[in-house]
Amino acid sequence: ILGETKMNREEELFKKRLKDLASAADRRGIAVFTDFMNLNELNIFHSCTREFGYVSYQLFGGYEHAERQIAAFLPDALSYSYDFPIISLKIRPLQKKFAEDLSHRDYLGALLNLGVDRSKIGDILVGEKEAIFFCEEGIAPFLQQELTRVRHTPVLVEEAAPDEIQVTEHTEVVRGTVSTVRLDSVMSVALKASRSSLVSLIEEGKVFVNGRLATSNGCQLKENDLISVRGNGRFRLLTLGGQTKKGRCVIEIEKYL
Repeated sequence: ILGETKMNREEELFKKRLKDLASAADRRGIAVFTDFMNLNELNIFHSCTREFGYVSYQLFGGYEHAERQIAAFLPDALSYSYDFPIISLKIRPLQKKFAEDLSHRDYLGALLNLGVDRSKIGDILVGEKEAIFFCEEGIAPFLQQELTRVRHTPVLVEEAAPDEIQVTEHTEVVRGTVSTVRLDSVMSVALKASRSSLVSLIEEGKVFVNGRLATSNGCQLKENDLISVRGNGRFRLLTLGGQTKKGRCVIEIEKYL
């Protein structure tokens, strides 16, 4: 009960911050921005957009389909162009041939060890021996100066050129059949687990469909829906390919590795 009370309080505080930002945009007649929001915060954001319907908004995380995103609140009278306060930075080893194989966790840990709040940092795209990440422009100079090592690898942080931000995500296609295109059935195919074992993930608030919290295992999915499962990655329902002789629906899933 105490845990639920704390979560509800945090949710109400977050909603209040959103309303305050929307009010500031309307009052001052300028674009006002949130920090990077995680999936849970994005779900809260979408749940209360009617409460700040007097302004418009846009979401962006530095590239298309970013998981962590910033919201821009825009007054209806806005008559000038604006840019999201997002900078893309590249982390590369000083000596590539001696560099370790670093993971997303390694890069994120190195950034947070500098005392940077997670909400100031967006997605981290890990490539071969280097990574590109997105951050709020105000902290970019600090990160460029202070981040000099990731684990045991000396690194250099520099601004990434636009043509370097090529999101190449590694995926695999998973095929299977389901009796109906329910969330728990599709998750069972994607994660190779029984439906009953996945219900707890939904009940614990760890499953999101298109960035919104899934509250029912019976939620019906449609083509191109993106499902994110905390601790288990994410996948997209690609196609519904007809039925088998036994009347089961054939599905194809793109799973992000």
